[in-house]
Amino acid sequence: MAWLPPPPPPLLLAVEASPATLVFQKAKGTLPSGDRRWVLQLRRGGKTLASWPAVSGTRRAQASDRRWSPGNGAPLPVGSYNVGRPERWDGSWWIDLSPRFSTTRSALGIHTCLPGSGCICLPNKADTDAVAAWINKAGVRRLQVVN
Repeated sequence: MAWLPPPPPPLLLAVEASPATLVFQKAKGTLPSGDRRWVLQLRRGGKTLASWPAVSGTRRAQASDRRWSPGNGAPLPVGSYNVGRPERWDGSWWIDLSPRFSTTRSALGIHTCLPGSGCICLPNKADTDAVAAWINKAGVRRLQVVN
């Protein structure tokens, strides 16, 4: 009979079974473009699996109202979002974000762009490709904007 390794501990099984989520938050400093630095992280069971540099909001609108003023270029509002399936868009991807809270903001998503807009903007297509692939592979359905 062949030797088999012991089964993983129950905690490890629970971590692997937990859903992957995206977490978006401000980071220190600015990108070379001068835009405020943000970071988008893929997490599962409290562990960061991947992260990407990002921006959100225009340089001038970083302190603007984020929840009730559509079109003002402010960063994405703090809160929880449903994450849509990646869709091909303008040679890259559009990933729809639906707020799970009341807001007058709409047409929010993750996509390739720089300078920033009111969405989650990934400065290069390779990062957007990676995020789209992780969303599909890991079944990501939630995003939390922390700050």
